[in-house]
Amino acid sequence: MSFLHGKNILLGISGGIAAYKSAELVRLLIKQGANVRVCMTASAQQFITPLTMQALSGNPVHTELLDPQAELGMGHIELARWAELILIAPATANVLARLTYGFADDLLSTVCLASAAQLMVAPAMNQQMWKNAATQHNLQTLKARGVRVFGPAEGVQACGDTGMGRMLEPAELVQALSSCCSTNALLQGKRVLITAGPTREAIDPVRFLTNRSSGKMGYAIAKAATAMGAQVTLISGPVALECPPRVQRIGVESAADMLVATQAHATDADIFIATAAVADYTPISVAAQKIKKNADVLELAMKKTTDVLATIKLAHPQLFTVGFAAETNDVMAYARGKLERKGLDMIAANSVADGKAFDQPTNALEVVWKDGHTSLPEMDKHTLAHELLKLVAAQYHTRKPFA
Repeated sequence: MSFLHGKNILLGISGGIAAYKSAELVRLLIKQGANVRVCMTASAQQFITPLTMQALSGNPVHTELLDPQAELGMGHIELARWAELILIAPATANVLARLTYGFADDLLSTVCLASAAQLMVAPAMNQQMWKNAATQHNLQTLKARGVRVFGPAEGVQACGDTGMGRMLEPAELVQALSSCCSTNALLQGKRVLITAGPTREAIDPVRFLTNRSSGKMGYAIAKAATAMGAQVTLISGPVALECPPRVQRIGVESAADMLVATQAHATDADIFIATAAVADYTPISVAAQKIKKNADVLELAMKKTTDVLATIKLAHPQLFTVGFAAETNDVMAYARGKLERKGLDMIAANSVADGKAFDQPTNALEVVWKDGHTSLPEMDKHTLAHELLKLVAAQYHTRKPFA
């Protein structure tokens, strides 16, 4: 059975000559057993008619933001709730820009804002428009938000130019969609516990010690794990990020707080992924009042914090545990040492030398386990999270084939 069988797929068609390919795309999706509805922009209707798409999909085509035929006249909300996947093909440079900046003045853009469904785009435009810095900036922003981008391809274009910008062929898009859906069940029903972000170690009532972690990698992993069917609990230090949909978030401040919260949820977890940058040291004592700037030198006595990762693995040896290691040098040596020393099942290591990774939209990982290693090259953190979880799921099911 196809991975697309029974999936509710909303196909968004925008105004480019590649819209003619959308008819074949609908036909192929239905052949795979998908439930397909079509949403067209006003420009798209200049290239291919709603009647054509209605005949192929077997469903009315949606074109108006406020639909008097829809329940309460709010067709965009109905579509947003119905869709499990939203694919915009073709996705013009204009549509990519509108998605980037959150426009909501037509049906397609509004549905995209109102839906929790995975959003995917198949760019199609002139090669020079594709290379334009504004378009590339918009694409990077969308990728960082978890939008999947399929294509474009290279070749002769309708305008006569040759280069990148052709929409992928319908069969290629169906394969890409199917591949995405095949990963969506990798963690079905599994309980995944994730730590993310920095911790803060108080010095006095107004000051604390912390680190440069933004939490972006951990939050991306939480979102990806949910998309793969997992029940996700996210224990997060202080970050400026929104909690991903359907994720239970527990906020903490210090390393001690993170340990307590993690211990409380580890018993029920199947997989533990520790991306948090937990403080290694904390002040021995915290001043009750704000420390005044009187002395020329301020000395702080510090003590080691309890190792959250090692403590949890020791207490729950059966828990499939994935550690993270951010290193400035000898990344692989330190990663494998940490893996063995703490008895981890896997570790994902990355270099943070020269400002890499921290608070950046991209990252690269060296993923190590007892008898294997894979390099994941630099890519946006949402895509990287999916690639990492594929490896985690594969190792988890290898170790626990009946789980």
